Amino acid sequence: MLARIFLSPHEPRLRSGWRLLLHGALALLLALLFSLAILLPLTALAVVARPVLGLESSGLFDELVSSGPPSGRLLVLSAAVSFPAFTLATWIARRQFDRRSFRSLGFERRELAGRDLLAGFCIPGLLFGLIFAAEWALGWVRVEGWLWDTRSALGTGAVVLGGLVVFALVGFYEELTFRGYYLHNLRDGAGLRWGVFLSSIAFALAHVGNPFASWTSLAGLIAAGYFLAYAWIRTGQLWLPIGLHLGWNFFEGTVFGFAVSGTTAPGLLLQRAEGPSLLTGGGFGPEAGLIVLPAMLLGTWLIRLYTAGRPLSTSQPATHA
Repeated sequence: MLARIFLSPHEPRLRSGWRLLLHGALALLLALLFSLAILLPLTALAVVARPVLGLESSGLFDELVSSGPPSGRLLVLSAAVSFPAFTLATWIARRQFDRRSFRSLGFERRELAGRDLLAGFCIPGLLFGLIFAAEWALGWVRVEGWLWDTRSALGTGAVVLGGLVVFALVGFYEELTFRGYYLHNLRDGAGLRWGVFLSSIAFALAHVGNPFASWTSLAGLIAAGYFLAYAWIRTGQLWLPIGLHLGWNFFEGTVFGFAVSGTTAPGLLLQRAEGPSLLTGGGFGPEAGLIVLPAMLLGTWLIRLYTAGRPLSTSQPATHA
């Protein structure tokens, strides 16, 4: 009886549900450890090095620490903690619990990596260009200027580079977790349809603590989970979903200045949303508004067009493993 509850009937490993629970516990433990490893040195810098280096009197330390909105600084800290924690947890879980290679999550066809990443990065650029154009034409955004009007060329370049780095980390560990580890294990246990549905639910629930989260943002993120899962189904690899995730956040926030899942950071375009929240997403960003749905449909068609001729990742049935 215990063996049937905990062990797969097909091979000597835990059932998929237990593997997911252990992966989550391991990721939380590692996130706590990495948080301490990052926060303790920062605290030491604030308490000890600040007066020694003369930063307190110059005000430089406060300027560095307090630059940017609080949610943007939280996004940077979250990426710095979550990237190593979830990557390491997934690597350990895939090897020890799943008895599979890390590459089998979607990193096998390396010859396609560059092309898929670039295509995935560019598609959201077009989508958010259309979203911004539509909102601007309807009077739903007020353009207040450009970032280089208030910052130096060096500061503007730092914002662009910082956005690329942070959103690359976020795109990698979130796709590795939800379209990688979760979707693979849920498909093993319940089949592809349930795997896509449940992994998309988990993806949306992971953002319910973000600022301005609501039922519309939850629904929008579930739709985004399906959108990203479709890229995995079309390719069988994580390269395209990672590129899409990176491009989505980068063009949404760093280029067009929208909020990214409730977090705000400096964008090249300085603008303020003024339209109806149900349509624009309000403070959470376009993924919480109805305006994102036609954009996702267009993006889905572009993914289909780009991946035409590739075999689909639908061949593996549920094994209740």
